[in-house]
Amino acid sequence: MPDRTFLDWPFFEERHRELAAALEEWCAANLPVDHSDVDGACKALVRDLGAAGFLQFSGGEDIDVRSLCLIRETLARHDGLADFAFAMQGLGMGSVSLFGSDEQREWLKKTRAGEALSAFALSEPASGSDVANMTTTAVREGDEFVVNGEKTWISNGGIADVYVLFARTGEAPGAKGISAFLVPADTPGLEIAERIDVIAPHPLARLKFTDMRLPASALIGEAGKGFRIAMSVLDVFRSTVGAAALGFARRAMDESLKRVQERELFGAPLFDLQMVQGHIADMALGVDASALLIYRAAWTKDMGAPRVTREAAMAKLHATETAQTVIDAAVQLHGGDGVRKGHIVESLYREIRALRIYEGASDVQKVVIARQSTGG
Repeated sequence: MPDRTFLDWPFFEERHRELAAALEEWCAANLPVDHSDVDGACKALVRDLGAAGFLQFSGGEDIDVRSLCLIRETLARHDGLADFAFAMQGLGMGSVSLFGSDEQREWLKKTRAGEALSAFALSEPASGSDVANMTTTAVREGDEFVVNGEKTWISNGGIADVYVLFARTGEAPGAKGISAFLVPADTPGLEIAERIDVIAPHPLARLKFTDMRLPASALIGEAGKGFRIAMSVLDVFRSTVGAAALGFARRAMDESLKRVQERELFGAPLFDLQMVQGHIADMALGVDASALLIYRAAWTKDMGAPRVTREAAMAKLHATETAQTVIDAAVQLHGGDGVRKGHIVESLYREIRALRIYEGASDVQKVVIARQSTGG
């Protein structure tokens, strides 16, 4: 039985506890899903999460980060693909939730109902963490923008119904010359150039834009403010990446506790070995420290802080790195079963690795924390 005592922490209100209980019940009845058809599974998960009402928390005028984190933690503990499906509905349309026009926000009705899948098209082949160095361009021609370039590692790429695209519009050099656009997937000039396979199967793609024409109404917010929009979205959702990692770590710890209490070695439960107790203690400490950092960042944002860059970076960095350590220990405690294909800790081992890279790699988070700590 997973630890639920953290829900009594002062970060949470009764509505959060009710949400956690309702989602736990839904997960027990619906997860995990069959991953043999990843695209189909993601579409079905978005549909089912929407029908159950949980996607209402993925975006809107008042995004509650604590709810986002609770949902991602719980889904990840049950099924990594379910967490992915939920997360992309929020991240994909976060720019529209925070900065979109009334017309653009009509898409939120579809994404929150599970009727449309969304994607966040930011990374490029030569500029992943260095967003300001992007080369995709959107050139203004009358009442239109003409887009050329590429994006890669785009989650939901190839199955999304709508993309939020970031491109250079040239108002100023570097970060100050980027804008955000809302792009329906059927827009002429948008091509799915490549589907990308990774160790924990998720729908990913490289996108190519060739003379793609967008109406001026596709611009999200103001021209030249795209970098600020992207960073504002990541400020909200970066903590939730840590929450997903926390969910993976909690599941790994739960599986390990069950294993060491049931498995006997030299005539006694594995748990009786002091070295095993040391592993369990390290797991428990890491999990609680991650949870405290995650829900501090979420609470801080929900309380009205304009930016939580430092808090979110700390939460994401600690939770993802710690989850990797916890899951590695779980594999070790499971012995041969820990590397058996299809075993839960084997799947967790594959799931966790990408979280230390996307939405700001761990080394980049250290730079962010250091600069924020010195006021830089």
